Amino acid sequence: MAKNFTYLTELLGLHVYDLKGRRIGRVSDAALVPLLDPVRVDRLLVGGGQWARLTVRYDQIQSISVDDGIQLRDEKLTPHHSDEYMLRAVRDLLDQQIIDSQGRKVVRVTDLTFEILSIDGHDELRVTEVDIGLRSIFRRIFQGALSFRLVRRIQEIIPPHSIPWAYCNIIEPDPQRRLRLNISTDHLEKMHPADLADIVEELSPEDREAIFAVIDEEIAADALSEVEPEIQTSILESLDPERAADIVEEMAPDEAADMLSEIEEKAAEEILDGMETEPEAEVRELLEFEEDTAGGLMNTEYVSVHEKATIADGFAALRGNEELLDTVNTLFLVGADEKLVGVVPLGKLFSGAEDTPLADLADETVIHVNVDEKESHITELFDKYNLMTLPVVDEEGRLEGVITADDIITVLRER
Repeated sequence: MAKNFTYLTELLGLHVYDLKGRRIGRVSDAALVPLLDPVRVDRLLVGGGQWARLTVRYDQIQSISVDDGIQLRDEKLTPHHSDEYMLRAVRDLLDQQIIDSQGRKVVRVTDLTFEILSIDGHDELRVTEVDIGLRSIFRRIFQGALSFRLVRRIQEIIPPHSIPWAYCNIIEPDPQRRLRLNISTDHLEKMHPADLADIVEELSPEDREAIFAVIDEEIAADALSEVEPEIQTSILESLDPERAADIVEEMAPDEAADMLSEIEEKAAEEILDGMETEPEAEVRELLEFEEDTAGGLMNTEYVSVHEKATIADGFAALRGNEELLDTVNTLFLVGADEKLVGVVPLGKLFSGAEDTPLADLADETVIHVNVDEKESHITELFDKYNLMTLPVVDEEGRLEGVITADDIITVLRER
């Protein structure tokens, strides 16, 4: 911790004195203007007695001391006016939920720590930490009841628990104010989707909407896939249809169809209408199938090649579908009429020369199901044959999609 520091609990109520040592009021709040400086306290709000609430800019302060109060170097103070560019400690942070992107959790602010720096001959405040532990609760309980010095001595027996300001993500539901405050989502977007989903589930509906309204569409899609179904529905229905469409486009078609099938028909239709033609068509096709059938379970994203393709052709097809490489484990061989004729595990592509026909590497038996096959039989096939991927075909034997082990795990979990 900085050698010269103070807490918000100490700052609030400090007397403010003019150049002649006359008391003009007490500190009632401290405000940052993130667009100007993300850590500097830009101004203090002061009020008391007959005085209206005044604004003290950071460059009007001479010195800051928890013992002697705040001494001014400039008395040209102005009445406070509401400013949407301000992030105020008491109004906007104290007792509010924020996201600790370092610890990947939602926390409640109970105090703030400020460093007191001497800049060009006068003192300035820099916010350094958000305090969330027992120490800060102790300071809040005895705020004004005990001296600052005594509170500091007693709190030493309590382990500190705080978060560096740089890792705190403020949640602001109002999109206009969010823009004015210049709130960054960089730390959130670097999280694993499952961690971000856990955080989202702890937030209020308004705060969830605020997060999904601003983070990258692809990251939003990955995180949305991880949250509980009822929360998925709530988030999709709360977002602007155009924004929701941008997120749904980034999802696997089967996941998108599952989510849209759970929301109101009118809302789902608005989202579909806002999607690009190709992903919209894929999702609409999947929505036609019953949920507990192969068609309802399958994903239409897979990699297929012609039945006469070689190992070199297989690698070329994979390079052309890089976005699927995290989930693909099988190449499918199809005839000229798109009928499924063979299945080749990816590992076998490394077992021969580039001109080796993939048909020579295909599994002897092609286990597949029809689009109308029931969920119960599909789970039995995965268990019986230890499958990772199960192709789905139509009445003519044309490849329509694939069901993966992940899909089956989801089915079994929901049971």
